[in-house]
Amino acid sequence: MRFEAHDGVPPSRSSTLMDIRAALEAAGIEFVGTPDDGPGIRLRKPLQGGQPV
Repeated sequence: MRFEAHDGVPPSRSSTLMDIRAALEAAGIEFVGTPDDGPGIRLRKPLQGGQPV
């Protein structure tokens, strides 16, 4: 299944979507808005020694 081929939240196992979200958040991606109202992402600044650069 191609997740990007669907509008809104794609049909899948919720655990798969949660795993993908957790991996992206660990890489510095912050999700903003909701799927229906202003969805988007924000890139967090990298941390250096536990503090934002």
